[in-house]
Amino acid sequence: MGSFRPEKGTLYRLDSMDQAIDHYELNELLRSCGSSWNAAQAHGLLCGRLSVNGSGGASRWFAQVLEEADPQHALRAECEAMLDSLCAITWRQLVDRQSEFALLLPDDQDSLAERTAAMGLWCEGFLHGLVSEKHSEALKERLAAEPLADIIKDILQFTRVAAEGDDDGSDEESYVELVEYLRVATQLTYEELADLRETEEDAQPGESVTVH
Repeated sequence: MGSFRPEKGTLYRLDSMDQAIDHYELNELLRSCGSSWNAAQAHGLLCGRLSVNGSGGASRWFAQVLEEADPQHALRAECEAMLDSLCAITWRQLVDRQSEFALLLPDDQDSLAERTAAMGLWCEGFLHGLVSEKHSEALKERLAAEPLADIIKDILQFTRVAAEGDDDGSDEESYVELVEYLRVATQLTYEELADLRETEEDAQPGESVTVH
């Protein structure tokens, strides 16, 4: 899978639609509405939920991200719309095995420390999405076996690197390599769990299915 270098402020596009999701814009909307979730963390959670439950995990993801948000906030509708778009775009990229799949992270122009911290939050969200719901025995066995067991172990290590700010993970080249690993690992996880997902992948959340 080739790497994808998004333009500043344009991390996601779906087909020919002029539809973009910006990390900072979504992060500010979530914060303003009272959500406890960071944008990168929420996207990691979404990728984990979709991997385990397919489109059926979208509504639970949406409810979890906005659980503490103020339903009457003036920006609530805008926040919901952006989450819908993020869900639809991410789902389509995973289903279509698109090489353009990317993590929702701060732009390359932002400080390495800020990007590394956001990457750590993305990892936390992804792992939470994989393991937080009740699992069948088959799913537990799949997550405990290669290659997913190794992926989970690696991502756990990435969260420590991000939290501790270790020199080994603090240079630009290492950051780029870690993000690329996470991008490919997410797609592989989604594919590895395809036969265990509880719902059919014939309806796209955020478009033909309302996720909230």
